[in-house]
Amino acid sequence: MTVDEGTRTLTPGQAAEELELRRGEFRLATQLGLVRTVPVGERERRRVERAEIDRLRAAPDFPEGLRERVRAVGTREAAALLSVPQDRFTRLARTGHLSPVRFYLNRYRAVVWMYLAAEVAEFALSHPALLSGRLPQDVRERLDGHEDSRPRNWRARRLTLLLRATDDPWARAAAIASVLPPVHLAEVVGDPYERAHLDRLRPPPQPGHPVSSAAREVAERLALADEPDEVLWHRMSLTLALEEARADRPAPHPGEAQEQAHVARQRSLPPPPLEPPPPRASLPASDPLPTARGAEAPTVGRLPPLPPGADPDPPSRTGSPRPRLLDRLLRRTAAHAARGRRRKRSVGWP
Repeated sequence: MTVDEGTRTLTPGQAAEELELRRGEFRLATQLGLVRTVPVGERERRRVERAEIDRLRAAPDFPEGLRERVRAVGTREAAALLSVPQDRFTRLARTGHLSPVRFYLNRYRAVVWMYLAAEVAEFALSHPALLSGRLPQDVRERLDGHEDSRPRNWRARRLTLLLRATDDPWARAAAIASVLPPVHLAEVVGDPYERAHLDRLRPPPQPGHPVSSAAREVAERLALADEPDEVLWHRMSLTLALEEARADRPAPHPGEAQEQAHVARQRSLPPPPLEPPPPRASLPASDPLPTARGAEAPTVGRLPPLPPGADPDPPSRTGSPRPRLLDRLLRRTAAHAARGRRRKRSVGWP
């Protein structure tokens, strides 16, 4: 990141403070597209431009209007906004009339769905007939069949937000792959190198991911498609996304990064000396080396000549050529660099 980028952009924490939003509200605002972010730096970390902050602060209803558009409410508060009992609101949400924007697990590991207050108020204006009286026949039949569209609608909404956040074809394919169970993902993506590349670009779980293993299993299960038609839809979408990604560029293989780093480091090294450097401590001239009669004393600072037929690089005890120290260091450095690149994510997901 250059100095100019640091002066004209703000970090998420700084932007949230400027917009008078809490961290969770600011994160939701960026996901919904209410606050536009830009990728900055090699790792494409998302930042907010100063012009975007000025645009939002210049709105006549700032900051209450922006804060109201990102306000998330639970079932009790949403039912109060609609002036209906909580049980009726739950039935409407289960049948897909309202889509959750996020969820969390309480201390009893029960899923608590959150909804945008603005969408709940809009639903009250557009569907007044569903707020009182008997529910329609098709809605009652879906409830009798124990239908619950909340997880599916949340996954669809989250995937839409992720696809909107990037133009990279491999990152878009990774977002679609994140909602497929591992068995279906392996059937669609047969190349293990492509699966590994999609896993490196995989979007992180939503904020507030539970720490305990039992609760984490519940959250991970909600993030995966489970209905047959939903799984089929995402399989077809991933197939099309992979065709677009492969046409853009192939997935990297593990050896390519190491070879490129090894060649780059070899080119940057100075050429080796023609003769070995002299030893640090040389013998005084008044004390020559003892030699046999008739033999020539070796010159100080030079290695004695090899006998005829000798190998200048003899094999090691195991029979394989002895690796040079410089080559071992270069290979080890390249391996560490490649592992570091595999660990970091190259997509700045919001």
